[in-house]
Amino acid sequence: MDKYWHSVRLERESCQGCTNCLKSCPTQAIRVQGKKAKVLKDRCIDCGECIRKCPYHAKKAYTSSLSELEKFKYNVALIAPAFYGQFSKAESIDEILTAVLKLGFDDVFEVAAGAQAVSKKTKELLDSGELLKPTISSACPAVMKLIAIMFPGLIGNIIPLKSPMEISAAEARRLATEKTGLKPSEIGIFFISPCAAKMTAVYDDAENGHTEVDGVLSIKDVVLVMAQHGFGKVEEIKPLSSAGRSGVLWATTGGEAESSGAKKHIAVSGIQNVIKVLADIDDDKLSDIEFVEVLACDGGCVGGPLVMENPFVASSRIKRLCHVENDDVDLISKDAELFWDRPIIYRPVMNLDSDRMEAMKKAIRLEALYEQFPKLDCGSCGSPTCRALAEDIVRGYAVETDCVFLLRERVRELTRQMVELEGKEHRPDSDPEE
Repeated sequence: MDKYWHSVRLERESCQGCTNCLKSCPTQAIRVQGKKAKVLKDRCIDCGECIRKCPYHAKKAYTSSLSELEKFKYNVALIAPAFYGQFSKAESIDEILTAVLKLGFDDVFEVAAGAQAVSKKTKELLDSGELLKPTISSACPAVMKLIAIMFPGLIGNIIPLKSPMEISAAEARRLATEKTGLKPSEIGIFFISPCAAKMTAVYDDAENGHTEVDGVLSIKDVVLVMAQHGFGKVEEIKPLSSAGRSGVLWATTGGEAESSGAKKHIAVSGIQNVIKVLADIDDDKLSDIEFVEVLACDGGCVGGPLVMENPFVASSRIKRLCHVENDDVDLISKDAELFWDRPIIYRPVMNLDSDRMEAMKKAIRLEALYEQFPKLDCGSCGSPTCRALAEDIVRGYAVETDCVFLLRERVRELTRQMVELEGKEHRPDSDPEE
């Protein structure tokens, strides 16, 4: 197993070393060396910010393909609520779900159903008083990795519930098994996702035997194929939708928070905004808040890196399409396991050294190096900030003269010394008239 497998990947031949990704990465997981970007795999959280920011499309997400449906006898499409906002001509969710069947799927299952189950359980847990406050939502895999790397003290605040995707996948497999009589292994469950981090999460869970999802398809890829098949030419629309409005609105900022039942809640989207809020929670500045919804993408899942449509437009469409109010109906089996199979574990990738004394020595050197730098955070050195360059030097990834300002000072000093040396060489050892 690749210890740090990632959906988000760099195509080196397309990279121009422009530093746009370098400056946007929330965990400082990117460097530019030899005029090419380099990803520090242990720090990457697959948030997709680099995909959005790269003008040369050198950052891309690896996902499953529709050809993988051939591995199974029966296939179910798990539909993320964000998917509904991608179609300008759709008049109903049923129309969209029916069109998905034309891609080779035998059935569809709404992830919004899993979202409703999570919302109901969240209300129960919040009312029980057993959760640490503020309680942090667990649905966004990019944010979960962010917390594991940068805010380990908040792991205990995360609500220990599976994502709606995983819950829906297990239910979809159970229903398909009952319906077809096939073995569970003969049924393919494919999530149509707005998010590269979901692909990484599924891979990680699959390696540990903890996922019901067999593949993750990009919303963008699926929409393009549907366009080729002529979306809008659905002759008979089937009544496939059953999820309520509250579950569908998980696709947008505030959807989960509104459904949590918490009187004092906040909803935060955009990875930099999430970092600020998590820092405030870590500093005990939001102790009066009961529940915090945290989503890495601006606008929520509708703003994911694998979508086609403008997130504001998509959000408006989803609110127009979702009008079913059966939010209290149980769409997931009462026997379904909603709690985590395995806990989130702190990933000490930011530590300078595993040995505490060595780490302290490196920290002292880091601060001394940092004081030498201009603190402009220009990125010319190939590191995102001056402090990051100091850290890279301490770790052995870089040298002081990677800083163009220090290099210029060194060149000036060397030039001055050379001029002085040249002057000494031409100066006579004694007065010729003596």
